[in-house]
Amino acid sequence: MEEEEEEAPPAAEEEAAKPSLFPLFPASDASHSHQITTISIPTSTAPPQWLSNSSFTADLSIINDAVSNQLEPELEEEEENDEEEEKQQPKPKPPSYEFLESSSSESDRDFKKKTKTKKKRKRKSKSSKERDGARKSGVRAWAGSDTKPSNSKDYYFDSHGDLDNLAFGSLYRMDIARYNPYNPLKLSRLHFQGLYSCNQRGSMLDRDVDLDTLDSKLVSAGRYWSAKYTALERHKNLKRVRLLAPLKSTEDDFIPLSDVQTFHEGVDSGSVSRASIIEESWEDEVLRRTREFNKLTRENPHDEKAWLAFAEFQDRVAGMQPQKGARLQTLEKKISILEKAVELNPDNEDLLLCLLKAYQNRDSIDVLISRWEKILMQHPGSYKLWREFLHVVQGEFSRFKVSDMRKMYAHAIQALSAACSKHFRQVHPSAEPPDTAIVQLELGLVDIFFSLCRFEWQAGYQELATALFQAEIEFSLFCPSLLLTEQSKRRLFEHFWDSDGARVGEEGALGWSTWLEREEENRQTVIKEETSCDNEKGGWTGWSEPLLKNQDGSKSSINAANNDLAAEELLEEFENENEDVKQEDETEALLKKLGIDVEAEASCEVKDISTWTRWSEEESSRDCDQWMPLRGKSAGGLPGDGTPDGEADEQLLRVILFEDVNEYLFSLSSGEARLCLISQFINFFGGKISQCICTNNSSWIEKILSLEVLPDVILQILRRVHDALTKAQSTSSSFSLEELLASTNDISRRTDMMKFLRNATLLCLTVFPRNYILEEAALVAEELYVTKMNSSHSSDTPCRALAKRLLKSDRQDVLLCGVYAQREAVYGNIDHARRVFDMALSLIEGLPMELRSNAPLLYLWYAEAELANNHANSGESSVRALHILSCLGSGETYSPFKCQQSSLTLLRAHQGFKERIRTVRSAWVRGLIDDQSVALICSAALFEELTSGWAAGIEVLDQAFATVLPERRSHSYQLEHLFNYYVKMLQRHHKQLSLSKVWESISRGLQIYPFSPELFGALVEIGHLYTTPNKLRWMFDDFCHKQPSVIVWIFALMFEMSRGSSQHRIHGLFERALVNGNLRNSVVLWRCYIAYEINIASNPSAAKRIFFRAIHACPWSKRLWLDGFLKLNCILTGKELSDLQEVMRDKELNMRTDIYEILLQDELIA
Repeated sequence: MEEEEEEAPPAAEEEAAKPSLFPLFPASDASHSHQITTISIPTSTAPPQWLSNSSFTADLSIINDAVSNQLEPELEEEEENDEEEEKQQPKPKPPSYEFLESSSSESDRDFKKKTKTKKKRKRKSKSSKERDGARKSGVRAWAGSDTKPSNSKDYYFDSHGDLDNLAFGSLYRMDIARYNPYNPLKLSRLHFQGLYSCNQRGSMLDRDVDLDTLDSKLVSAGRYWSAKYTALERHKNLKRVRLLAPLKSTEDDFIPLSDVQTFHEGVDSGSVSRASIIEESWEDEVLRRTREFNKLTRENPHDEKAWLAFAEFQDRVAGMQPQKGARLQTLEKKISILEKAVELNPDNEDLLLCLLKAYQNRDSIDVLISRWEKILMQHPGSYKLWREFLHVVQGEFSRFKVSDMRKMYAHAIQALSAACSKHFRQVHPSAEPPDTAIVQLELGLVDIFFSLCRFEWQAGYQELATALFQAEIEFSLFCPSLLLTEQSKRRLFEHFWDSDGARVGEEGALGWSTWLEREEENRQTVIKEETSCDNEKGGWTGWSEPLLKNQDGSKSSINAANNDLAAEELLEEFENENEDVKQEDETEALLKKLGIDVEAEASCEVKDISTWTRWSEEESSRDCDQWMPLRGKSAGGLPGDGTPDGEADEQLLRVILFEDVNEYLFSLSSGEARLCLISQFINFFGGKISQCICTNNSSWIEKILSLEVLPDVILQILRRVHDALTKAQSTSSSFSLEELLASTNDISRRTDMMKFLRNATLLCLTVFPRNYILEEAALVAEELYVTKMNSSHSSDTPCRALAKRLLKSDRQDVLLCGVYAQREAVYGNIDHARRVFDMALSLIEGLPMELRSNAPLLYLWYAEAELANNHANSGESSVRALHILSCLGSGETYSPFKCQQSSLTLLRAHQGFKERIRTVRSAWVRGLIDDQSVALICSAALFEELTSGWAAGIEVLDQAFATVLPERRSHSYQLEHLFNYYVKMLQRHHKQLSLSKVWESISRGLQIYPFSPELFGALVEIGHLYTTPNKLRWMFDDFCHKQPSVIVWIFALMFEMSRGSSQHRIHGLFERALVNGNLRNSVVLWRCYIAYEINIASNPSAAKRIFFRAIHACPWSKRLWLDGFLKLNCILTGKELSDLQEVMRDKELNMRTDIYEILLQDELIA
């Protein structure tokens, strides 16, 4: 024992040499025996190592003195008590063995109980000493305490979690380190004595008594939980230490070379010259930033980013002000800043929009509209201003009417059309290529027109929307090649519109110009026939009597005839009025016989909910069926036709006259704008067309924002991601976002619409010949039409007949061969597809150079079709694809596949791809990016993937992206398609790749294309495999905050719904999305929210509240109104449903069904 005691001090010294996390109680040199008699507290004033920093200036020896003075008397008393207890306890006697009688069992039990209680007391005292005042039983000793074992650590990992976080909802305040700011004026020994005072009964930091031992002032003034410090943190005068970088001008937006050397040297080196450490409060920061912004805007008055940053800073200032009056003052300051900016930069659209949004927060709607009109008078040719103005007016419930919105759209289209015509006259008409400003103006004009058509469709005027598309396509694309003024052109078009000639999309449509030529030919033929007939009538015709003698008599006879005609017209009018009165009397009598009193029903309301439900169902059915405008003859509106007056009036409303479309017609001169019009038309009617615009384009964002239902392109991605999530989930509580918006009525009209779309696309191909995008749209529309018409399954591809007919008319259209072969491969006819591809590639060598440049597209389509057929015979398909790509790379004449390619051929192809990629990259540097060059890069990457592995293929794509600047990449739909191809390749090999590579690539892509549904789908598909759900939620929340859009929220909602997440999370997503100023006008989000509350959450009262909010934000959507009748009939009363219909009529939404029709049906059934 003595040797052990002698060896103890060195061990203690080693223990004392260890660093301590809590240096107020450093490791003691006492021996770690089971009985601790004293606790020695060092009185040395030398600061520990972790306080060697110059920022720690406090003399901590005062703390140790205070604690030692407080603990010494208490410890001495404990020692004396322990010694007295030991003396009083008798020494144990040697054991003696005696025989026990049976009656002594009770004493034996008492003895066992006493021994158990003693053992428990010993265990408690031992554990309390081992814990040394720790709150948590899992931690044996405080770091740096005197009693910790020799093999203990100075740190612990909390791997089991803290249950107190659940109990208190946050960190328990006794678990938080208690720090106080150093203040030498108030530092005193009593302050620390109050902090470290302990209870006389227990140890210093015992779990049960630590609340009582703390000073009441310290309990109420805790730094992390008390109201005092919370108010102090939010106080404007609280000074904080900041690392301040100088505010640089946006004109110097470049990376200086001098910073490269000092970037990694830290703050203490060269970067200190560029940044400074300051201590300032919020008010000081406001003054400093205001001074900097004033200087910056004074030195650079035409820097729009500086003005916008100054205005944005005012929003931050207003967010820190709790008083409403102070916030209004800050808003006035923001408006004055923006007014000064607009005065200096009167043509800047971003500054004007920011100023008008600031006006919107202050002014009433009438004052705001007048300000908008004043600015639009000054800038009539600004597409951005018109678009934002239409959003403001359309979303204002109190002022909304369909007729008023039509006037606004007419003003916008006429103003933009006049700006295009003015700009076109200033630029030489034969300039090639066309001026970029004209192209942008016309693209903006097409977007406004597309918004008008969608507005009319959603308001219930489907026939008018269809007629608008027909009229504009005829007016812009099929205009006769005559030098006509705009007024003469409109008169000539009116003649065509009022005639019986077939329009775009109808059977037998020829186009306006061809129809006019046919009409002129027919007129000339008729004139020739009449003149020939006159020439055939030769010979003597007899004498004619002069009219002079009987002139007075003839005048009197003419006057008499005119009087007779006038009398007959009056009689007819009286008779018609009498007939109308009789018919009204007969109708009222008939209704009375049926038990319906018209006068009584006009004053009362229909209170039967089932009647309103059937009315809404009939209204929805008619909306789906009646979308094609009627012609004059087919309307059947004449009184003598035997058609009832109600039906005749209803059919006459479906006839679209020239006056209905005249104000919205405009001419297009650029091919880009015309092709954009056709692609928007195909998208509008549900056709499939390759994406021709980047997702960052404003037209794409506007289209997604104005949707009532999700298009098929997005639904396919959602289905794929939903299937991937449900396979990984074992629970059955998941549900699809698509189910919330499912509608059976959309399928019923699909057949006629696809036929209409096929006819229109084929007619537009006469204007854009050999356009493979339009050809693909026509073939897909034909497939859908034939599939719906013929329910019987056939091995032939539905579009085969149409494709052969088109190929007969133009046998050199090799891209049409490629599109047709792709459709054959999709339907499983791979052999037929190979024959078509082989024929096209064999013919391409003999074609002109402009047609031979399309070869990369054909080779890529062929190789992808072979790889898609990989499930049948993986070896043969890969070898065939490699043969196809090697022919493209080596530049050899294509020959059909016979055997596997040799290594020499593959080497030639590899070198050929390198040379061709070098040429493509040099063209990309100059900005020449087209579909053919992107197809060549994809083919090279696919070739490298098949020959050298996935790493080589990804390297090809990485090098291609490095050629293009991010600014150019973010506006090119070709490069976005290439990046989607890159992500698909990463997804194919995600098991071989590291997670960081895939994740970083997708994240980088979302930074460039934040509105891409393809990238968000890939994010969820990869993220749910390798990351936690919270990581994906964090990503979605970040994008929702920085780049809010309908696409982001749709995928965030889909992720939560597919995983069966909590309703609180889904409610939060919906509410955060619809609070946004732009997204609150998204009909599809409101409809999803209502359907979720009804079908999933089963909360009709909440759905009712959301419905009223929805129609207030989107009053133009008739489908949204009808959702209230169809889905909320369980909670809405008959009175409320009747009021809803009245409001719909006041807003001038198109109502096709009268409620009396439903009542008559009920009476007839009864």
